[in-house]
Amino acid sequence: MSSENSQTKWGQFIPLVTVFFFWGFVAASNDILIPVFKTAFDLTQTQSQLVSVAFYIAYTVGSLLYIGASLLTKSDIVSRLGYKNSLALGLVISALGTLLFYPAANTGSFPLMLSGLFIVGLGFSLQQTVANPLAIALGPIKTGSQRLTLAGGINNFGTTIGPLIVSFAIFGSVSDANTNVSVESVKVPYLILGAAFIAVAVLLKFSSLPNHPPLEEGVVEEVAGAKTSALQYPQLIMGMLAIFLYVGVEVSTASNLPAYLEKDLGFLTHNIAPYVSLYWASLMIGRWSGAVEAFTDDKTKQTIFKFIAPYLAFAVFLGVNAFMGHDLAPFYVYGLIIIVLIVADLASKGNPATMLLLFAMLGIIALLTGMATTGMVSVYAFTSVGLFCSTLWPCIFTLAVSGLGKRTTQGSNLLIMMIMGGGIVSLIQGVVADATNIKISYIVGVICFAYLAFYAWKVKGILRNQGIDFDKKISGGH
Repeated sequence: MSSENSQTKWGQFIPLVTVFFFWGFVAASNDILIPVFKTAFDLTQTQSQLVSVAFYIAYTVGSLLYIGASLLTKSDIVSRLGYKNSLALGLVISALGTLLFYPAANTGSFPLMLSGLFIVGLGFSLQQTVANPLAIALGPIKTGSQRLTLAGGINNFGTTIGPLIVSFAIFGSVSDANTNVSVESVKVPYLILGAAFIAVAVLLKFSSLPNHPPLEEGVVEEVAGAKTSALQYPQLIMGMLAIFLYVGVEVSTASNLPAYLEKDLGFLTHNIAPYVSLYWASLMIGRWSGAVEAFTDDKTKQTIFKFIAPYLAFAVFLGVNAFMGHDLAPFYVYGLIIIVLIVADLASKGNPATMLLLFAMLGIIALLTGMATTGMVSVYAFTSVGLFCSTLWPCIFTLAVSGLGKRTTQGSNLLIMMIMGGGIVSLIQGVVADATNIKISYIVGVICFAYLAFYAWKVKGILRNQGIDFDKKISGGH
């Protein structure tokens, strides 16, 4: 691609981010389904985390199917189908998964519910394999990470409203909440979601998105050498574990939050949604802040927008919750915590390795604070983990595929495979919670963040040895 001198192709980028929205909407809505299913099917905390396992393990199965199909046909499946066609196919697969919610709800079958979520995740796996490198390709390489962050911000608009809408569909209005948990109430919102998947598949099919973007044709190798596989790059191998643990801590922190609010703080199930929404809105807040470089190269404007963007995102969260009739009083103080995010973001100077290190350390502090405190202080601490997870995906993804050249798509698929960490780490935390308590179980997240900090430190040297220095490479955009 014409790389450094090109502009972000907004006409193509905007249709693309619709799929990012859906990923967030469904992923966060799972956190509402967990306490609903736990009550309706009388599950333990460990068993309730099978919702996360079924959804996120589908990413791994989908990636393995992708690799298998490519080997059998002796060609890359996405290359044959095209990026745009692959996105549409992924949406159709996810739509088929939502259809299972109807018989599952009517028969009260937990395994059938999990099967539906699994198929939805299977479609998302194909979409993610295509959409992440495509978001980077639709503009100059130096702002690829920021473009991925912006797409993540749209993803987290979905995570912010998803729990609220699904909770409303299940429990009704706040003033007239239905305290009787019924799995039958989940079928209608998911059937509507399936119809939306089909509508967007058609939209993308007729959009200007490229079927064969420049990234697919192969980027010039940044490193001399005859590597024959993406797995020969240490930044990718370590990055795969980093993605596994990052998605793990992001998802497990949220999926175990309802149990903490109910057991330790006495919340009723139908009052949990605003706090789950706040957690996922925190990711939106951080990603809106981290995406400003995609809009301007002016450093002064970037600094100003770094302060404005996160509070605009916070205002979206407050506005949506006000519209849904929730009490906003408990959330205003959260505006002060956002300052920590802004300072860390500015301190990173846009370097993905530095940002990963700083935010991983802040994630550790947030979890330890939540474990050491009680009441609303602990709630704010746990939800602030969302702030510090917000830009980790693009940081890890960018670092892991840097220097892969024509093996970027292969590396992307391997990274998407590791999204299964969202299910596995959630399950591990559920097991620890059953053996001890919910608070102590958050030590699992601390361990995840510790590795991310190590990866941030280690990968800098690995990439520098390959001639890749992000301090120099990205300085033009910061």
